[in-house]
Amino acid sequence: MSVHSLCLPVFLVTAAMAVGAVEANDELRIEKSAAIGAVTDLPSGRLSMPELDRLIKLGGNLFSTKFTKPDGAGRPGSTQAIIPTKARHRSTQAFARLAGPDAQACSSCHNDPVIGGAGDFVTNVFVSEGFNNADFDTSDPQFSNERGTNHLFGSGLIELLAREMSGDLAALRDEALRKAAAGGEPVKVALATKGVSFGHLTALPDGLVDLQDVSGVDTDLVIRPFSQKGVMVSLRQFTVNAMNHHHGMQAVERFGTRWTGTGDFDEDGKDDELSSADISALVAWQASLRTPVVKIPASEAGKSAASTGAERFGTFGCNACHLDTLPLTLLEFDDPGPYDVSGTLNSAQVRTPATYDLGLLEWAKTLPRNDKGEVLVPLFGDLKRHKMTDRSVDALGNELLSQRFVGRDIFMTSELWGVGSTAPYGHRNDFTTLNDIILAHGGEGRAARDAYADAPRDERAALVAYLRTFVIER
Repeated sequence: MSVHSLCLPVFLVTAAMAVGAVEANDELRIEKSAAIGAVTDLPSGRLSMPELDRLIKLGGNLFSTKFTKPDGAGRPGSTQAIIPTKARHRSTQAFARLAGPDAQACSSCHNDPVIGGAGDFVTNVFVSEGFNNADFDTSDPQFSNERGTNHLFGSGLIELLAREMSGDLAALRDEALRKAAAGGEPVKVALATKGVSFGHLTALPDGLVDLQDVSGVDTDLVIRPFSQKGVMVSLRQFTVNAMNHHHGMQAVERFGTRWTGTGDFDEDGKDDELSSADISALVAWQASLRTPVVKIPASEAGKSAASTGAERFGTFGCNACHLDTLPLTLLEFDDPGPYDVSGTLNSAQVRTPATYDLGLLEWAKTLPRNDKGEVLVPLFGDLKRHKMTDRSVDALGNELLSQRFVGRDIFMTSELWGVGSTAPYGHRNDFTTLNDIILAHGGEGRAARDAYADAPRDERAALVAYLRTFVIER
């Protein structure tokens, strides 16, 4: 024994003896996250402002937590797929850059310009067609699509808009079916809600519906506002998917015993990694994120350029898809929501959903309203899918896999709020300037793109200056 070891302070000797005395599993508990399980019960009913504040804080803690092996991070025996799917080969790696897990925290990618924001090219992820074909170890576009990280600000309002629009479209269909049955003749109805057209359908007297002229939405008429392809119906679905894909943290409501017959579907030695209450906290935090804002330049030259750009935004036709506002009737966010299906908790599976009144939040009180009292959500989007390529402008058609039956060159209109803070651009984060991504618009965006391309240089610069005022506040 050395002299130095004899001189160790008593507390160090005691600590060393203690660590040596515990079993490995007990030792690992030191590195288990305190954020998981902090919400002990599934939220229910209308939350008061103090209750909502607490839930949002706990959700923020989870969003920023670096998940560890004792938490259940990693999925050695399963894949990133939406449908619980076993891996062909058991992985011993904590992380894998391609099929994942590829991050230790949600905030590892959603951090620009602040937590909850977007990500640079380095945070790109690789997604399969989504359901169960997700066991790949190559970046070859035949097997996966490379996608950039979107920001989450204002996402609670986005989901509320999608729910109201889905309800409107379903009501139009149901009324047409009633009229067709009563009159004995086909009834054609335009599918339009909040100023956005989704084509039309024809209801037949026998109860069938001709859907061949529906556009920009699935044939079930449910708006799915999240992801570049518009294939995720809710923040809850997005969260359950992402926790498994990026962290190997599996939610009980999809990967637990009820659906898979085991509490440890990913075979990492940890049962029941994320409760439904944990998922609810994450949803509350995301749904409560403030909206991006328009920040007017301080200089007179900057103000003049942005003002001119706002005019050109309309004259070029950008607002055909990027609508400056959509009206929202209610600010009450129910979780779980009404449109999720098996594997994501929905409102039919709980006695009483939780209700978060987003109108109580300070940022929501500043949103404008129309003469009907509806909130005007300044998203600069339309929650609709569009074809984005043609024969001569096809830069956005580089994907080879369809996702959830959505064509590879069809994408959801990107909401432009926050675009001044979230470079690079495009679904793959491979355009460094706004000018470049505008010029990449083909297909249904071609007319506006050409108007921009043919305009004088100072008018193009003015439009870019206007777009750069759409920022996420730090």
